[in-house]
Amino acid sequence: MGSGRLYVAVAAGGFRRYATYRAATAAGVFTNTVFGLILVYTYLALWDEKPHLGGYDQAQAVTYVWLGQAIFAALAIGGSGVESELMERIRTGDIAIDLYRPADLQLWWLAADLGRTLFQLLGRGVIPFAFGALLFQVALPEDPATWAAFVVSLLLATVVSFGIRYLIALLTFWFMDGTGMTHMTMLAGFFCSGMMLPLNVFPGALGDVVRDLPWSSLLQKPADLLLGEADPWDTFAFQGTWAVALLAAGRLVQSVATRRVVVQGG
Repeated sequence: MGSGRLYVAVAAGGFRRYATYRAATAAGVFTNTVFGLILVYTYLALWDEKPHLGGYDQAQAVTYVWLGQAIFAALAIGGSGVESELMERIRTGDIAIDLYRPADLQLWWLAADLGRTLFQLLGRGVIPFAFGALLFQVALPEDPATWAAFVVSLLLATVVSFGIRYLIALLTFWFMDGTGMTHMTMLAGFFCSGMMLPLNVFPGALGDVVRDLPWSSLLQKPADLLLGEADPWDTFAFQGTWAVALLAAGRLVQSVATRRVVVQGG
């Protein structure tokens, strides 16, 4: 099998795997919808007091909320992507089997995560977003070019998200227990991606810092693009730079980490 078809097959397998968890998907849809409602009414109250907070009007703020709920699981902003399985395989030593496969370790897990992302986006993201768009006034673009740019931004966000989580997972080679790192990643994802509040709201130096961190690529950058508040090429350049940097860092750490793998008999 050609390498391209191999990774497509891995991605398809990741999609099918997550598609089997129907009860979990239904529970996720319900959870995202409920949290979306809570956040929307909180945002509406906040924007009543502070109109155009962060440069958004109320319709844009509401759209931001439902977009966040739509892509939260897909981009594993709070964790719980393929990195959980990778951590476990490193901890148990099963990673040695992965290293013997005639495939690149990083690309294998990236392909698996892309399959997971696509299912979570379709299975868990569409319904809450559609629900919010029907129930509230939202600000969605009419220009197909904006939607196309948003899709590209979302793809880049997927790679950035994987790059962050892959690096965290590789640290298990040294720490063996990834629980603490997983919790830290979850907190960073919530705060620095803009899931709690748009990063545009953060004041002064704090806002400047969080908007330059890779987590802003996950929600804030795609949201600004969809809401017509950002230039597509500037957004692509920012996300692309972080994607390349994180993948390169992951490749370097992987090279160092796999030297620690000892397989019985050699």
